[in-house]
Amino acid sequence: MATEQNQEAQDLQNEQAEQQTQTENEQVEVTVEALQAQISNLEESLKLEKARTANAVYEAQKSVERIQRDAEKHKDTVLEKFAKELLDSVDNLERAIQAGGDEETPVLEGVKLTLKSLLTTLEKFGVVEADTTNGFNADLHQAVGIDPNAAANQIGTVLQKGYTLNGRLLRPAMVMVGQ
Repeated sequence: MATEQNQEAQDLQNEQAEQQTQTENEQVEVTVEALQAQISNLEESLKLEKARTANAVYEAQKSVERIQRDAEKHKDTVLEKFAKELLDSVDNLERAIQAGGDEETPVLEGVKLTLKSLLTTLEKFGVVEADTTNGFNADLHQAVGIDPNAAANQIGTVLQKGYTLNGRLLRPAMVMVGQ
């Protein structure tokens, strides 16, 4: 009987060992499947985070570009306002030269040099005189009267010079035009 009990105990141990091995195998399988699912989830999360990062980089680049455009626009606006203010000084210097007449005095020569220096500085920053030699152009000139001595659609008298800033009209030339 002892051997029978030993045999039964051994059989019971074997069954328990088999069950334990089966349970471990099932746990290993479940664990492998769970790990594969977790890897899938992590890969999806990684794709999502990469997309978010790419979007954030894109938005940052667009923001930098927008800020640069705004800064350039602001710079152009400030330069335009400053140049307009300087044109009053140019006009006053030209009037002083006209008032001086034909007599060359040291004062008149100083005014001419000052005007030349101011115009050179303005040209460095893109401010140039609007062309009045090629006929009337409504984009560059403002007709304020009719000049009976000028040919049709030609500029007879320039009352005030016009200026452009980097190709854009800064101030139109005030002219008298022939009929």
